[in-house]
Amino acid sequence: MNTHLVTNPWLIALTVAFVILTSTTGEVLTAAAMKSIGDLDLIRAKFGMRGAIIAVVTCPTFFTGVFFMAVAFFALLFALNHLNLSFVGPAVASITLLLNTAAGKFFLKENVDRRRWAAAVLVCIGVYLLAH
Repeated sequence: MNTHLVTNPWLIALTVAFVILTSTTGEVLTAAAMKSIGDLDLIRAKFGMRGAIIAVVTCPTFFTGVFFMAVAFFALLFALNHLNLSFVGPAVASITLLLNTAAGKFFLKENVDRRRWAAAVLVCIGVYLLAH
């Protein structure tokens, strides 16, 4: 049994929120970078694999997204070291799903239909029910 578990509710909330926000930021920035780069298959067909790799590694938004994803990974490691997996895993996954859906709609201008919104909300409700 881990005797280093955090019990302060504010610290728990801040830890989970930090994982969620850095993960969502990283995923949105990476997706935005890939959309700005364009179809890698077309780039590869025209310029070869080297051209596709150069297109990705010369995009600053891509590396910013990867940076945030790395921060989220290490924050998740911290959270798993100090909190229960049965809480952290579902909380991070469900709220990140909801925020990614919102970010896709509002930042990336993706077409998010009612079914996808409903699915994201239902996942969050399910996690809430599991936690209580």
